Order: sequence, then C-alpha cells, then structure tokens
Amino acid sequence: MDIVLRAALAFWLIFFLTRIVGRRELSAVGPFDLIMLIVLGDLVQQGVTQSDYSVTGLVLAAGTIAILQVGVSYVNYRFKRLRPLLEGEPIVLVDDGRVLERNLGRERLTRAELEEQARQSQIDSLANVRWAVLEASGQISFIPK
Repeated sequence: MDIVLRAALAFWLIFFLTRIVGRRELSAVGPFDLIMLIVLGDLVQQGVTQSDYSVTGLVLAAGTIAILQVGVSYVNYRFKRLRPLLEGEPIVLVDDGRVLERNLGRERLTRAELEEQARQSQIDSLANVRWAVLEASGQISFIPK
C-alpha cells in the first residue's frame, strides 16, 4: 500500500510541475531538457519504489499511475468546467497582425520565438497573421489573413 500512496503522490507532483513549467517549455525539448526529464524520472522512481525492485512493486506503481492518468482523462472528458484546470486553454498571441505582448509575457515567450515559429509555418511577417494561438499542447497555430 505504501508504493501506491507514493506513486499517487508522485503522479500529482509531476502533474503540478508540468502545469507550473508551462506548455511552451514542454513542447520544445532540447538536449538539456531531455536529460533533466530522465533525471526527474529516476528521482521519482527512487521515491516511489525506494529499494523495492520486485515485480509486485512495479505492477503497483505503474498500475497506480496508469489508473490516475485514466481517471484524469475521464474527468477531463466528463466535466467541462475542469478542462481549463486539467488541460489548459488556448491563448491568443497575435490578433489581426498585432502582437499581444501581455500574453507573450504570461507564457514566457519572446517575440523572436514567435517570429521563428511563424517562419517555420511559412509566414514571412506577423503583420500577415490574423491570429496566432498558443494551443494547450504547446504548439502555436497561425491563421493567415
């Protein structure tokens, strides 16, 4: 039972940390970020299983995390009011060619990063964008004029 409680605590801690870190940072994983995710995974594993390397411990920890993930997914599907909390909401970054600096700052994005993403979407200038939306997944969608 101890492993189940530690796995549940680890699940909620990771869920909370990913909400704090922000969607943009998690959508663009660089080499350092990848290493940090691996280290975080190892730290969580050590905290969840401690020195229990049994198959039973593995099944309990993995099963608990899987059940919690399915539960969060079901709650997200079933209760519309909780979706912004669990999933996040899209944020408009450009409105009719005008960059919304406040929203960029809120998401810790620079104008240069936004322009880079626009170029990758074959858009030469933000003035040619009707809307740019930072989706809940961390990707930026551009709707040209």
